[in-house]
Amino acid sequence: MSTNSTVTEPVIPREGWHVIHLFYKIEHSQWDLYSDEEKLEAKTHLAQLVQDIRSSDAQLLTFSMVTPKADIGFMLLAPDLHKANEFEKKLTLSLGADVMTPTYSYLSMTELGEYTTTREIYGKSLVDEDGIVEGSDEYNEKLDEFERRMKKYNGDKLYPNMPDWQVFCFYPMGKRRGEQDNWYDMEFEERRKLMMGHARVGRTYAGRVRQLITGSTGLDEMEWGVSLFSHNTQDIKDIVYEMRFDKVSSRYADFGDFYIGLQLPLNELYQRIGI
Repeated sequence: MSTNSTVTEPVIPREGWHVIHLFYKIEHSQWDLYSDEEKLEAKTHLAQLVQDIRSSDAQLLTFSMVTPKADIGFMLLAPDLHKANEFEKKLTLSLGADVMTPTYSYLSMTELGEYTTTREIYGKSLVDEDGIVEGSDEYNEKLDEFERRMKKYNGDKLYPNMPDWQVFCFYPMGKRRGEQDNWYDMEFEERRKLMMGHARVGRTYAGRVRQLITGSTGLDEMEWGVSLFSHNTQDIKDIVYEMRFDKVSSRYADFGDFYIGLQLPLNELYQRIGI
């Protein structure tokens, strides 16, 4: 491997899962028209649907949403868009026609991201920053260890296993393309270095906040969907607050609306939303 090679724009893998965030209002006036038997049947139907989805190769998380932006939320991850679409339609009608009214939805895909460190970049850093001789036993051992770490990291990014942590936060975001501050006018290497610093801030929250950044360019209104999981709202507040001061965010990022939910099993969720 030549350490003088130019870092070029990477090819982004396209085998990620589809991710749909779904948020609904419960129309209690419609729900109250049901008899007790019809209410039980509707709740049983949703519970069976959730079980069916989870027993497939998809993942489904259920949330009681905080604030009147929405009452109930779902995060659906599926490897096939047809299946994701089928499950999404069934969820919308699961309690009966007009009981759940969609308030917001977002479609994205899991991805590695274009700034992921490659073998080439890591090998160059071993030579330039650590003074390790290219081709030496130490150099090759470090490269092999790097590839083992990256294989797990890439697998977790493309095919994540979502946590059962209680507090959930979702928001879409994009990078500015303004006349003065245009993220995409910068050279790739400059963008990569900024993102490496941005990522270092995020890693300080390991064990406190689980992050999943999914790509939505050409799929929805912004460029990424951000899903955060934590054990308390303070850690969510802290990571977003701190990372907004990083140059990547303070100068170049635009944020959409924030949605906060509590991950609950269905029996507790039914009680929380009053059905």
